[in-house]
Amino acid sequence: MQVANTTVVIAGLGVSGTSLAQVLKERGARVIGVDERKPEADLHSFDQIDWDHVDYVMSSPVFNPRTPFILEARRRGIPVMSEVEFAWRLRVDNERTGKPAPWIGITGTNGKTSTTEMTSEMLTACGMDAPTAGNIASGDMSMSLSRCATNPKHDALCVELSSFQLHFTDSLELDCAAITNIADDHLDWHGGRENYAADKSKVFHNAKRVIVYNAQDATVTALAQAAQTAPGCRKVGFTLAAPQAGQIGIENGWIVDRSGIAGGVEGEPVKLSAIADFTHLTEPDGTLYPHLVADALTALALVLGLGADAETALKALKAFKPGGHRIETVAEAKVDGGAIRFVDDSKATNGHAANASLSSFPTKSVVWIAGGLAKGSRFEQLIGDQAKTIKAAVIIGKDQTPMREAFASQAPDIPITFIDPEDNATVMKRAVEACGGYASAGDVVLMAPACASMDQFKSYADRGNQFAQAAKTWSEVHGLH
Repeated sequence: MQVANTTVVIAGLGVSGTSLAQVLKERGARVIGVDERKPEADLHSFDQIDWDHVDYVMSSPVFNPRTPFILEARRRGIPVMSEVEFAWRLRVDNERTGKPAPWIGITGTNGKTSTTEMTSEMLTACGMDAPTAGNIASGDMSMSLSRCATNPKHDALCVELSSFQLHFTDSLELDCAAITNIADDHLDWHGGRENYAADKSKVFHNAKRVIVYNAQDATVTALAQAAQTAPGCRKVGFTLAAPQAGQIGIENGWIVDRSGIAGGVEGEPVKLSAIADFTHLTEPDGTLYPHLVADALTALALVLGLGADAETALKALKAFKPGGHRIETVAEAKVDGGAIRFVDDSKATNGHAANASLSSFPTKSVVWIAGGLAKGSRFEQLIGDQAKTIKAAVIIGKDQTPMREAFASQAPDIPITFIDPEDNATVMKRAVEACGGYASAGDVVLMAPACASMDQFKSYADRGNQFAQAAKTWSEVHGLH
């Protein structure tokens, strides 16, 4: 892509927008940064744009497709693109191979970050310079996707892709691509589930080596089957059950490949490793965390599809530790008869993720902290499915109506405390105190809210940090010493 002497409007000066602005300027483009909240922006209102002299627009995921300035740009025939699209078009050749570094793209409602991190860890262990990039949160502009794509030292890029980014991305042709799952999320932004799934499916288009899909998710399976990939591209399904031909999964306590991706014949089993060797995928008692196992299978299929050495990759996967706020025990209070564990899964920002998290624990063992920004989702199915697991619930968030209605219709007998949404600074402390009134020896206080965090917290990480601090304080005060 030649951008010299073009004018590009950057809508939103977050990390990706600021980084792309620098990359474009280095290539001779005129950049106009527009951000209502950033003093350093060139313009502070989209009404100030001189559209007659604009060639491209990069839009932040903050802005949905119906935002007036996006509609105006499209009315004028001006391309509106994500940072991903710009990065793809601007990518440079790797200094060792003389070709652009392969991109491995991972999307899905849940599990994107863990899968992307696992993929990067395994490729790094195999001797590749293969950083994570894309939607993975980072304040380091040198690791933004536009910077990574224009750095000739990288051998591969492990790219987490959000549905927002993919909506404004059209020319990707990834080497390896995966969709972890699809459930209701961001429906208000996309204008419905069908649009959301269609945007996710873009990762499969013209993929070259392998596409990896959730064989237990009917929507994802259908998207994979319909995907128009490059000739010779494999389609590998992952499953937590015994795999069929063309799949990788779990059989008799082993990771088993029947897709041929691990070097065997498709349909014939290749035993890769005992699942018990992956301690980060299990509870202390050995119970599997199903969503982390699914992430591991996805990442493993991706790196094998790129040609990584299986033994080296598996060794790295066994040593991998999930990032913060992902089903992490943050405190433990010793009480009469045992202990109460406090588990932070603040990254469970929608019902699908919360369902996976709750599924990791025994019957009536969870005191659940839930609630926040629902993003247009409903929770009746989640609570109906998990009523067997939830001992009690504590609801946070500014809008508690969706959770209130779901419990009333699906599990009216479960005791609930609704936390007064006033005073954000003490919300988590009050929530943990309420949980302490319900929990007893052997229980888990699980913070997997099924909602976004920005109504009361800076981010899901801030929410998780506040939970961890409140849990530690409660444990010190109420635990046996």
